[in-house]
This record gives sequence, structure tokens and C-alpha cells, in this order.
Amino acid sequence: MTTTGREDERSSSSEVGVGVYLYGIVPADVQVSDEARGVGDPSAAVGLVRHGEVGALVSELALDRPLGTPDDLMAHERLLDATAAEVPVLPIRFGAVMTSSEAVVEELLAPHHDDFRSALEELDGRAQYVVKARYVEQAVLREVLEEEPAVAELREQIRSLPEDASREARIQLGEIVNQAVGAKREADTQALLEALAPVSVLTSVREPTHEQDAAHIALLVELDRQDDLEEALEGFASRWEGRVQIRLLGPLAPYDFIVTPAG
Repeated sequence: MTTTGREDERSSSSEVGVGVYLYGIVPADVQVSDEARGVGDPSAAVGLVRHGEVGALVSELALDRPLGTPDDLMAHERLLDATAAEVPVLPIRFGAVMTSSEAVVEELLAPHHDDFRSALEELDGRAQYVVKARYVEQAVLREVLEEEPAVAELREQIRSLPEDASREARIQLGEIVNQAVGAKREADTQALLEALAPVSVLTSVREPTHEQDAAHIALLVELDRQDDLEEALEGFASRWEGRVQIRLLGPLAPYDFIVTPAG
């Protein structure tokens, strides 16, 4: 996050009922935009608590308000993702609050200063991207029918039986289809990983979030290689047209590749 700078926000958090909300760790020379906003209603201005060569993105938080709304989570992630597009950032888990700016320095930045600095150096010029690939339902079912004769047989059996009498066959059919889709997911995920490895620093396979997921992969990528990543995915989109729909999210904060002491 660039543009105009602002002084360290190391005051007023000592007031009764006010804490310091944490977003992430960045280099100390980062300048925070006056327009940067975080959690809260209204959303709070974001500042930087500095110590040595690192700093923590923070905002003041009234401790008597509920924290954890969808809007708060979106604000937390939006700030971190916008930051990651410009400077290295170590994300801190959603909902982390400390008592004061002094506590941020004494309990977080000072004890872990060298580790934070090293991690930020490794992340310089890099960000996370997420590839979500989802099967087109009718296309993948058609593949399963063609490849699994037992599926077609069970479907015919189910059609000829009353609903109560076909219960076991329907359960068996569901299991076979799920196993077949799972095998396809494993193969397609591996194919994507192999294709994207040359343009990625690190990769991480995420768990499926939907039964029709074809792949769900997090990638740590050099920001100046985003075009290469998009080109590689366009090749798969053409190859899988009508079968799999692919989405690319990013640049994002490196949630899958970093764990901070407060995370």
C-alpha cells in the first residue's frame, strides 16, 4: 500500500475499551494510504506500528463491539490482498487483537523481528494466487457413464424400481459416481500442478469445497509472472472447454504459505 504516509499509530489505544486490531506484518518503510480502511462500522483507519525493519498493520477497535461479522472478515482480507499486490505481507489470522500499540511491539514485533524480516525478504515481489476449477455437471456425469458400465446398469435398475425398493441401488450409484469424480479430480489436479509448477515458486493443494471441484490449488507466484500464469491457465481452459470452468483469484496475501506467531 503506497501513497501518502502517516505517523505510527501508537496512541489512544490505552483508552478504556479500545484495543489494537492486527492485520499483517510488512516492511517498516511501507507507507499506508490515508484511504486505507479496516474492520468496524464505520470502518477504521489503518496505520502502522513500526519496530526496527518491520511493522504491523493495525487499526483501533472498540472492544465492546462484536467482531467476526462477514463484513469484518471481508474488510480484513480486502486490506491484506490489496497490500500483497504492492508489498510483501505476512497475514495475521482474522480476529487478532492486542491491548495497545506498545504491546504489539513488545509481544509481537520485537521477539520475532528477525524471523519476520527474513520471511518478508523471501516474499518480496511475490503473492498468492488461487486456481479454482469446477466440473460442468452434465459433462463429468457423461464421462462417468461412458467410463463406468456399472453406473449405466444401476441407473436402468433404479428407473425400473419403486423409490423404496431402489434405495440401496441409489446409494451404490452415488458412491460409484463420487469415487469416479474423486479419481478424475486427483488426475486433473496433478495435471494442473505439473503445468503451473514452472511459473510458481510454491504450490499447495487445497481441499475441495464442492463435490464438483476439479481442482483447488494455491500458488505462490512472482508478481511479474502473472501473465505467464494466466497464459498457462488459458491453455487448460481451451483444453477443458465445456468440461471444466476455471477461475483465477489474485494477487492475494500468502495465506497458504505463511503462519505468523499471531496467526
